[in-house]
Amino acid sequence: MRIQLLLLSFLFSGAVSAATFEMPLPEFDIVGAIHEVEARHEDTLLTIARRYDIGQEQIVRANPDVDRWLPGEGTRVIIPTRYILPAAPREGLVLNVPEMRLYYYPKPKPGETPVVKTFPVGIGRQDWATPLGMTKILNKIKDPTWTPPESIRKEHLAKGDPLPAVVPAGPDNPLGQYAMRLALGGGSYLIHGTNKALGVGMRASHGCIRMPKDFVPTLFEMVKVGTPVKIHY
Repeated sequence: MRIQLLLLSFLFSGAVSAATFEMPLPEFDIVGAIHEVEARHEDTLLTIARRYDIGQEQIVRANPDVDRWLPGEGTRVIIPTRYILPAAPREGLVLNVPEMRLYYYPKPKPGETPVVKTFPVGIGRQDWATPLGMTKILNKIKDPTWTPPESIRKEHLAKGDPLPAVVPAGPDNPLGQYAMRLALGGGSYLIHGTNKALGVGMRASHGCIRMPKDFVPTLFEMVKVGTPVKIHY
């Protein structure tokens, strides 16, 4: 109940913070609650989604009769922040692919109440699917450069949008300011920030896991190299 009340305060304050819940008993798997808010004059469903830590598809599916780009001042918008924890061990990081949400189970210190933190993410497109399986955080990089694989450079070149061999760190880098490399695919898959906020909560990447720039620093600081990562369907 205490965490539910804290979450309620978070939802209606518009604060930027990872959604955090007390860990339920092993026989239970539901956390959070569904709420409603009123859209502001300047809102789109996507700005509301960012305000309440929700992915794009998640909020659109919860509000099928609301205009994505112009919901209208005073329109009631469902905030679908009730989650079923993935059927996977509650440790480290767990990505539930169809939900496009990442769950983090920090190891509690003695006397601490176990919690779970959850974040919306973007994942691989249908033709560049994020691979399933068990892996771990291989290393962490602040202000990463990006070396586009040859396949991605060819794809961009065919569209008349050539990429450089190396994209330096900065606002134009699609990896954002923080990246966590996975021990998967020869280290070619990352959990990283993004300079394309609309790609969060969608199948839009080349297989990497995109996080909102407001939340990736939090996770980057919390997780350690070697943290297990389960990519789960």
